[in-house]
Amino acid sequence: MGELAQRSGSIDQIADRTAVVVLAIVAVIAALTFRDYGLGWDDFTHAQYGDLLLSFYGSGFADKRALSFVNLYMYGGGFDMAAALIAKLLPFDLFETRRLVGAMVGTIGLVATWRTARRLGGPVAGTLALMLLATAPLFFGHMFMNPKDAPFAVAMILLVLGLVRGCEEYPRLGVATAAILAAGFGLSVGTRIMGVFGIIYGVAALAMIFGTETYRDGVAAAAPRLGRFVLALIPVVVVAYALMALVWPWSVIDPLNPYRAVTYFSVFFEKPWKEMFDGALVSVPDMPRSYVPTLFVLQTPTLMLTLAAVGMVGAAVALVRSSLALQWRAALLVVVFAAVAPIVVTVIERPAVYNGIRHFVFVIPPLAVLGGLAGAWLIERASRLGGSVVAVALGMLAIGFLSPIVELVRLHPYQYTFFNRIAGGIKGADERYMLDYWGLAFKQASEELRAKLAETHEQPPGRRRWRIAVCGPHAPAEVALGSQFLPTWDPKGADFAMVLGEFYCAAIDAPVLVEVEREGVVYARVYDIRGRTVSSMFTIPPVERDDKK
Repeated sequence: MGELAQRSGSIDQIADRTAVVVLAIVAVIAALTFRDYGLGWDDFTHAQYGDLLLSFYGSGFADKRALSFVNLYMYGGGFDMAAALIAKLLPFDLFETRRLVGAMVGTIGLVATWRTARRLGGPVAGTLALMLLATAPLFFGHMFMNPKDAPFAVAMILLVLGLVRGCEEYPRLGVATAAILAAGFGLSVGTRIMGVFGIIYGVAALAMIFGTETYRDGVAAAAPRLGRFVLALIPVVVVAYALMALVWPWSVIDPLNPYRAVTYFSVFFEKPWKEMFDGALVSVPDMPRSYVPTLFVLQTPTLMLTLAAVGMVGAAVALVRSSLALQWRAALLVVVFAAVAPIVVTVIERPAVYNGIRHFVFVIPPLAVLGGLAGAWLIERASRLGGSVVAVALGMLAIGFLSPIVELVRLHPYQYTFFNRIAGGIKGADERYMLDYWGLAFKQASEELRAKLAETHEQPPGRRRWRIAVCGPHAPAEVALGSQFLPTWDPKGADFAMVLGEFYCAAIDAPVLVEVEREGVVYARVYDIRGRTVSSMFTIPPVERDDKK
């Protein structure tokens, strides 16, 4: 018995040390590569929002431009504000700083996921969950360059961690748990109003605890415990509200503003455009209910998809086993709701969906937690069959992790465009789904164009700037190209054309100067159209906006 306990302790130590090593590796990779990520459609506008929020506070609330800036005032700007402030302190330019801050925030999400799974399933489960999330291309890619959905995902997993801890401590609430809960709830709602999903997770867990205790001990015994816990939550709500006010000041200008944000986002608020889904052009308000589930199946690494599915089945079984501790089951219910509820609600309500599943990045960490729990359970079961079976299981896990790691390297810095082997990889998905919908490839295309022109010592005629027609996001192209270039929508009289490798950008009959590709799929091209007549760069009418949400 002592030998078994010693072996278990040794395995737990190895798991924890492995987790620290994984976090260190991610940090080193982020430090070496954060400059590689280009700007997306929304980056420039979000950077402006961050500056306006700093001006709002710096002016003593006199400069109110942030409270009516495009539609971003209906979102929180905590990430944008932090990046704008940190950019004043670090030696990098603003957009490099935004990438670095994104990596830092994403790492916090990795830690929170690790700790959540570890509390529920032990060190092995925690480390596996961490590895699943760190090798999930959607999360890894978005954490560098997505100024809204990735920080929201981190805030939500912080909230999940706080709720898990709260269930375990029920009916008490420790100071550390209260702080995590307040931070998670305040930052999640203060980033996107969808953070109210966290209330559903918490209420479901409390209902399970109170209902079970009432059935087992009677309402007279259960009610005081619930009351004690609810009273302990009052300071949490106050601090969370203050934090929400800090990162989303518009939300507290009028107490009804959060409700106005809900009503605003409950309908599609832009002129509809079409996106590619399953090989067909579909208007975003008319996307089928299968949109989100399909893309999760096709864009999640096979190992994570398999373990998360096993984890969901295992959780369903565990939740109805009264022999397991009630608080632990309630904590597990929080994770299940966090992983499943947003997708179920989307399928039922069928809102307008677009840009792949970037709006659902916050579901990936709880899926990783469920996968970590399943992986730890499978390893524990294998250990009962002997060391050789454990070796086989660990080998299969290693192979499963190797595949997405290889793709992370091959797709860099476009990891968020990942499609798994079920979809046939990005090559199989290219004609059927959107890949680089953010337009990140314009950074690499611009750098290679500038290098090519410098190599040939070419200069624009008449001391003017190079004119370059752009099919894709203009603000990112302008930042990436630099002051020598004048981006335009009109190819008439332009020197070059820079186009994304997406369905709405036409192939141009002109010499190709630059081609950005991964695994045989073209992400962007630059054409030399000097002296040529190009009627249009678009296969469908473009959405001439750089601030689409």
